[in-house]
Amino acid sequence: MKAKRIIAAVLAVLMILSLAACGGSNNTASDKNYVYWLNFKPELDETLQELAAKYKESKKVDVKIVTPESGKYSETLSEELKKSEPPTMFVLSNQQEANKLKKYTFDLKETPLVSELSSDTYNLYDDTGKLAAVGYCYECFGIIVNKELVELLGYKVDEIKSFDKLKEVVEFIHNNASWLGFDAFAASDLDDDSAWKYTAHMANIDYFYEERDASGWDECPSSISGEYLNYYKNLYDLVINNSIAKPEDLNSSDYNARDEFNAKMAAFYLSGSWEYEAVKESIPSAVMIPYYCGIEGEEKAGLCCGTENYLAINSKLSEENRKTTLNFIDWLINNSDASAALVKQLGIMPFKNAADTDNGFLKNASKYTERRCYNMDWAFSYQPNKEQYRVGIVDARKEYNKDQTDANWKKVKTAFVDGWAEQYAAEKEETEQSE
Repeated sequence: MKAKRIIAAVLAVLMILSLAACGGSNNTASDKNYVYWLNFKPELDETLQELAAKYKESKKVDVKIVTPESGKYSETLSEELKKSEPPTMFVLSNQQEANKLKKYTFDLKETPLVSELSSDTYNLYDDTGKLAAVGYCYECFGIIVNKELVELLGYKVDEIKSFDKLKEVVEFIHNNASWLGFDAFAASDLDDDSAWKYTAHMANIDYFYEERDASGWDECPSSISGEYLNYYKNLYDLVINNSIAKPEDLNSSDYNARDEFNAKMAAFYLSGSWEYEAVKESIPSAVMIPYYCGIEGEEKAGLCCGTENYLAINSKLSEENRKTTLNFIDWLINNSDASAALVKQLGIMPFKNAADTDNGFLKNASKYTERRCYNMDWAFSYQPNKEQYRVGIVDARKEYNKDQTDANWKKVKTAFVDGWAEQYAAEKEETEQSE
């Protein structure tokens, strides 16, 4: 009897250990069949939540949409991927992330998703040659203009083809704002919801021209020179010194630039094609012009066009769960109502059966291309450890906003240039440790 009790106890322990092994995450997704999209774009969250509910109702599949707060996506993704029920689909923004997270991305080359693409321009491969993710939207950004207000003053928006002309119009408006009833720029402040306009989009001025000098970047360079930061500074100074808010007040988070623009409190607004739906009713005359900054030949510059939104499928999924996730994506791009809802928010989706766009800002981008203007690609997407890198730039810029001295601008340049090299080294080490 004693021997039987010992054997029974041993068997019970073995059973517990077996169950624990089966239940442990070990970086492997559970057998639960579900869809979980870790969404990168905050402005897309409401639309995705509605579409997820419709899909769940019609297909009886659990669909979860989670949108981290701005500036926290990479950190959240890293944490969520290690859970027992991780995202089944998530967003990569550049080559470095594709390399760093390659053990979590399924090779999409042989999936039906590839045949749905209307272009392979927006595919993202990792350093092993695996198709890690596909771009699901194409966007542009620049300076949004209330054409009606500007032309009311006797200027023509089509004549703004240089920094000098932009400066003339902007300073006239700002200097006469009290009697005009509106100012030049809406107040884009430096909180997490707005700082990217300066630390990523406007920063593209320097990155793009450095990239062009190097005949293009195929991967993140280990360093940058900051050679073109003075042109960035031209535009940055123009914006913060001719805004609804005082420069030092832009360090707060008390402003909403879109609301100010829609209320016709400002004639200019820094943003992109994703805002078209939000402004077209209030400002039907709204158009988008390039980031003019004073560089030679900029009359031939176009808008900044590209994407940092690449959709990846988790490699840790069961075959059934992978198919479930791919079926959801197929529905998003081929169901007429779902596709129309996404295109309305995103502007353009590079899939054969995606709904057509009526996005006026993307049409502005096409007009610049038709005039043989050069497209400013999204060189900022190469930023190493981008969230940490941008924090350093914001901190330095806050000092500059309070006191626009050469010494404080030097701190901004240091954050750009030295910060890039530091974060490149840190990201490289992280990638090597994850392999």
